[in-house]
Amino acid sequence: MLKNHRKQAARTVACHVITVSDTRTEETDKSGKLIQQLLADAGHSTAAYAIVTDDAEAIEAEIEKGITNPRIDAIILNGGTGIAKRDVTIEIVQTKLDKEMPGFGEIFRFLSYRDDIGTAAILSRATAGTARATVIFAVPGSTGAVRLAMESLILPEIGHVVGEVRKDL
Repeated sequence: MLKNHRKQAARTVACHVITVSDTRTEETDKSGKLIQQLLADAGHSTAAYAIVTDDAEAIEAEIEKGITNPRIDAIILNGGTGIAKRDVTIEIVQTKLDKEMPGFGEIFRFLSYRDDIGTAAILSRATAGTARATVIFAVPGSTGAVRLAMESLILPEIGHVVGEVRKDL
């Protein structure tokens, strides 16, 4: 059954990559560049890219640009997912979601614990879901976390998830 779903999956996914950071610039945004490179290597595209500050209004405005753009299939945010006072990415993403995919965060934290950072994985609030006909992934901003999320979870399923969200449109 899963193989049939994957056959119907989107082949090329157009993504809006958003880096949430008070300090990164296009020159220093290693995680945003890594997301874009991994998308390209997998045959997907970056249709939009932005760096926004750890500010609720700025994050919400950039997410809304992706959700309302019919050319965008998925939004991938990195940064602002921790527990510090300025980390508000998850709060904003959750207000936008129609449906949450709790397994994404659960598996991400498990893999982070097992393969990367040990018990510090409890600090991650990575999440994913859908907003209207757009898939949203929110992951920590470290390059290690981005690589783990992209290679282990997002890239293997992004076409399938987008296909499911868009199949009745």
